[in-house]
Amino acid sequence: LFSQVPLVEIDGIELTQTRAILSYLAAKYNLHGKDLKETFRIDMYADGTLDLMLMVALAVFKTPEEKEKSLALMVKKDKTQNFPIFEKILKEHGEDFLVGNKFSWADIQLLEAILMVEELDASVLSDFPLLKEFKTRINNIPTIKKFLHPGSHRKPPPDSHHVEYRF
Repeated sequence: LFSQVPLVEIDGIELTQTRAILSYLAAKYNLHGKDLKETFRIDMYADGTLDLMLMVALAVFKTPEEKEKSLALMVKKDKTQNFPIFEKILKEHGEDFLVGNKFSWADIQLLEAILMVEELDASVLSDFPLLKEFKTRINNIPTIKKFLHPGSHRKPPPDSHHVEYRF
């Protein structure tokens, strides 16, 4: 539709735009909330993690020096702002998942954000025991465990190889 990626072909239709694709898949696989309030919270948390992941993805378009500074700033921001928020959500909610004690696409997004940041700083969760437990719990879901197994289709973070200028 917009002559760009991502593009997903599923159920006989072509989906474009990351947020629309994720929303479609969440609805298709019942990864939304049981009501409008839960769905709103799931979408809000998922969008918060998408913001984190976008910072990593955009870093590849910077010079090596700018990229290093940008990624270091992102890790610092995650340790001081973003991860404390999710730690608080887990503490206040007191359940295994972010919303309604039901696995949702916000849980998937948070796990992916954690994994991306850990690739930059393996100790990033050292001050966040609930996020560590969350990561372990989500990683142990059989389909996710299989997906994250070495040799799976999980893609590494973008690097300079992914960015080629063709004029």
